[in-house]
Amino acid sequence: MPMDGFTLHFLARELREALVGARVDRAVQPERDEVLLTMRNHNENFNVLFSASAGCARAHITRVKKNNPLEPPMLCMLLRKHLSGARVTDVRQIDCDRILEIAFEHFDELGERTTKTLVCEFMGKHSNLIFLTADGKIIDSARHVTEQISSVRQVLPGLYYQRPPAHGKLPFLALEPAALAARLAEAPKTLHKALSECVSGLSTQTAREIAYRTLGDENASTGSLAPEAVAEAVVRVMQEMLGEFSPALLYAPGEDAPIDAVPIPFKSRAHLDCRPMPSLSAALDEFYRARDLAERMQQKSAALHRVLKNNLERSEKKLAIQEEALLNCERAEDYRIKGELLMANLHLVSKGAKRVSVPNYYDEALTPMEIELDERISPAQNAQKYYGEYRKADTAEKKLRELIAQGQQEAEYIDSVFDALTRAQTNDELTAIRAELVEQGYLRRKGPAAKKGKEPKLSPKRYRSDDGFTILVGRNNVQNDQLTLKEAHGRDVWFHTKNIPGSHTVVLSEGREVPDSTLHQAAILAAVNSKAADSSQVPVDYTLIKNVKKPRGAKPGMVIYVSYQTAYVTPDLELEKRLLVE
Repeated sequence: MPMDGFTLHFLARELREALVGARVDRAVQPERDEVLLTMRNHNENFNVLFSASAGCARAHITRVKKNNPLEPPMLCMLLRKHLSGARVTDVRQIDCDRILEIAFEHFDELGERTTKTLVCEFMGKHSNLIFLTADGKIIDSARHVTEQISSVRQVLPGLYYQRPPAHGKLPFLALEPAALAARLAEAPKTLHKALSECVSGLSTQTAREIAYRTLGDENASTGSLAPEAVAEAVVRVMQEMLGEFSPALLYAPGEDAPIDAVPIPFKSRAHLDCRPMPSLSAALDEFYRARDLAERMQQKSAALHRVLKNNLERSEKKLAIQEEALLNCERAEDYRIKGELLMANLHLVSKGAKRVSVPNYYDEALTPMEIELDERISPAQNAQKYYGEYRKADTAEKKLRELIAQGQQEAEYIDSVFDALTRAQTNDELTAIRAELVEQGYLRRKGPAAKKGKEPKLSPKRYRSDDGFTILVGRNNVQNDQLTLKEAHGRDVWFHTKNIPGSHTVVLSEGREVPDSTLHQAAILAAVNSKAADSSQVPVDYTLIKNVKKPRGAKPGMVIYVSYQTAYVTPDLELEKRLLVE
């Protein structure tokens, strides 16, 4: 369910009970549109998440761990400055709408008691977190809204805060039958649509629930019914619903992931599996955990995907031009032969001739060759001109072959990064891929470089074979290099899909002979962690680690190897899950 005013009513009540009197210990901003406040109340520490994400805007107590950025954004620094040690004095919903305000009390630099307010607007793509002074001046916000973005309302530091424009809807907490009846009579239609249009704070799903409880059908029309009777029934149903509070998660039958979080059981959705939760915060935390991660991953990976796609297209276009030029260079030998034939037959060339036919000594049959001439220069100069074209084409051919080889290697490298990106499952993995692209010059660095030792810790995937051997799989090209060139040694066995982008896979032998069963499982893991994960009979090369070398100047993850064997395996996701340790 979206964070509508109805849900926010229950959430504000729950948060008021939990937060009023709590003191702020710490503020972090894990994402541009997220703020996480660590608070303490009743001798208990807890984290409160405020999110203005377009698809996952919400506020609730959370148990989900969030990474702290190396460089805190400005909003985060201002929250730390003003809210460290501050006490929550109030949590309130504004006008039954999707606006939540959290009031804080603290002492300023002069020792004066003052208040600050964090305004949370949960309005889809227009969601925002806005930090205000006591007199309503904006200190900062998660999203700055300029006049170019909105001519109605600007949200910028230094301006006074204005609430979003009212739409003249009726507040659901003070709903009067007469006022509602007048609105229903204006345009008879399905009840849930009428309620969505004239009552504030109701999402489509909540309006459908009210219609279902009122008329027994969520799609029932008001056309043939007396507006007064419908209005009275709606008000009665609304009062009943507001008197309920039983947070729950809704699951589709047979599914493990929740499809919704609700403050009360919805009778219109009785076909779903309804599982009670201890609090609305707990329900929202569980519901948004996987959804939010997927959305963040999609956003970040999409940006990297565009960078890789653009660079791959540029590389392929350059390769096409170079290969076309190489075809022209294949005429180099023809230029040399013509030059030599002219020099051997200068006596046959008349001055000012446009062409000459001479015996071709390179043809066993001595078939005459007709050679085009520049009539403005001497026969000897024509021969030298052909020699010059030969040298130029020969030099160009050698250079072009080098450039084409480099271009092909670059295309292979980009393809390998694409593969790592498609398999990335955490923000740390995306951060590592981005850092790799910055290091290789495909992306510009944002902000200062991370201090040594403060980079996100990212370990290879770790598996354990049925024989008890540890199998490590790299998550990206940089980690592949680290794993293959620094961590593996001795009689460790190295695996990689043959001519297919994928992760380096290493079986740690620990001085023991690696049995065939472990070799087979490692080959399957190498296939699973590759571009061929959905294929069958995937060729996987394997060899002792001593046979794997990195060419000088090669890009991350690029190696050569000798004395290898090839196994043909079919990727097995169930086996991969079973062997996975971390």
